[in-house]
Amino acid sequence: MRDEKNRRPIQEAEADGLIEGRNAVIEALRSGTVIDKIYIARGETDATLGHIASTARGKGIVVAEADRRKLDAMSRTKSHQGVIAVAAVREYADVDDILRAAREKGEAPLIVVCDELSDPHNLGAVIRTAECAGAHGVVIPKRRSAGLTAIVAKTSAGAVSYLPVARVANLTALLKQLKEEGLWVFGTAADGGTSLYEADLKGPAAIVIGSEGDGMGRLVREQCDFLVSIPMRGQLNSLNASAAAAVVLYEAVRQRGSAEPS
Repeated sequence: MRDEKNRRPIQEAEADGLIEGRNAVIEALRSGTVIDKIYIARGETDATLGHIASTARGKGIVVAEADRRKLDAMSRTKSHQGVIAVAAVREYADVDDILRAAREKGEAPLIVVCDELSDPHNLGAVIRTAECAGAHGVVIPKRRSAGLTAIVAKTSAGAVSYLPVARVANLTALLKQLKEEGLWVFGTAADGGTSLYEADLKGPAAIVIGSEGDGMGRLVREQCDFLVSIPMRGQLNSLNASAAAAVVLYEAVRQRGSAEPS
């Protein structure tokens, strides 16, 4: 029984996608495990952690410093040794592949761009809705965003297994690329000058969902062709990010004439 009790925190950490401890993280990097992010104790300068950080960055993995209190709070095993990696549940897609897949289906691309959604439950809900609405993919930034972690996968109700999610270093550059590819960029904003029900979402479209607290960043906002507002009839003036995504996506579904399966 004692061994089982000792083993349980390790099993729970693995189930949550956490890889804890120096040797475990080094082996994950060596074996090619898809890693979303690595947290390293702030102020630690020993050679092993330095090797982990440089190897991870060389593979394009985000490395973030965190104080030990945060690492202690994250840890299930309570023996993280100053480093915790968060595994991704699947590999990230490429934006070009998302666009190609849409066109191979003969459909106008419909892509959801999430501007720094840090809450994994919100991101998971957006991915679930996007998959249900028939969107072709979701794009998130590498930094200041939740990634494809176990919590996101669970909240998405399995949608991450079907809908490609791409991760890019710069959302502004991405939106410029999408516009060059012929997509119109619709940003959701409470002060948007275009009502959702006046927006034309039938053509190639990228729908930008801003962060939970601050909405879209200035540079991302400036790349939008239209700023779209969702009509509000109650006392509050905004929706949760995942709810806003659902409302806009299903207006796009309505306009595109999607019918329920027979």
